[in-house]
Amino acid sequence: MKFAYHATMCDPDMYLPLAIAAEEAGFDSFTFPDSICYPKEGSDVYPYNDDGTREFLDGVPFLEPFVAIPYLAARTEKLRFTTSVIKLAVRQPAVVAKQLATLGVMIGDRFGFGVGISPWPEDFLACQVPWEKRGKRMDEMMEIVNGLLTGEYFSYDGEIFQLDAIKLCPVPDHKIPLLVGGHAKPALRRAARLGDGWISAGSSLDELKSMIGQIEEFRVEYGRTEGAFEYHAMTEAAYSKEGLDDLAAAGVTEVIIAFRNPYEAEPDTQTLEEKIGLINWYAENVIKPHREG
Repeated sequence: MKFAYHATMCDPDMYLPLAIAAEEAGFDSFTFPDSICYPKEGSDVYPYNDDGTREFLDGVPFLEPFVAIPYLAARTEKLRFTTSVIKLAVRQPAVVAKQLATLGVMIGDRFGFGVGISPWPEDFLACQVPWEKRGKRMDEMMEIVNGLLTGEYFSYDGEIFQLDAIKLCPVPDHKIPLLVGGHAKPALRRAARLGDGWISAGSSLDELKSMIGQIEEFRVEYGRTEGAFEYHAMTEAAYSKEGLDDLAAAGVTEVIIAFRNPYEAEPDTQTLEEKIGLINWYAENVIKPHREG
């Protein structure tokens, strides 16, 4: 089992000391959420908090992962960084592939690319990308990104995107895993067909078992059962050794630890010292016993 720390959209000044503290404490990864903007007016929906509204996100600081991660990677030695998740469908696939290639070359095998669509039409409007056929757009983008990261000439003729043969140089000598976020059946299918893993946010142990089982069925259907496949989960079961044992038995490979609910309405009042104290508490009381067996 691996362990990822989620800083829960805290004060940007805290990210560097938190990353250093997480690495020193024995965490394997540091994960980043993503948000383009907060619209002044628009649909008030959000799929991951209890009441389904997003007002709590007004004024919450989100850093651009492609900018922040290289900075933190340069100040740490082995900590892996993941996006959980980048709103891929509002971006441009060739540019994203170039960003990924550069990141992989510069920081080595220390990055996992978690991707999702975005539940907000306003994200698409702000980025001048059509909201319609967003699922198809997402699928084609993943295919293009995977193709371009081979370092070979790659062309594409899809419903949304057409691309003459091009080649990116340089590309990393390792594969950057694409980790698909989302709980709906299309997201589970997408993870099985196009991804190298899946990310869950806020699911119970029973829900995780059900969704992992569904993904495994889809992997068989698509003939993609060979090779490693990552299962990341933010879940209450991750806060005890017994819960970790249950998660490992269910197939979870990495747990995401957040000491503040990132989807709650209350502002973040934890000090940096309190956050680091919680990192060290978890490392001593959960990570260490788990690794010692």
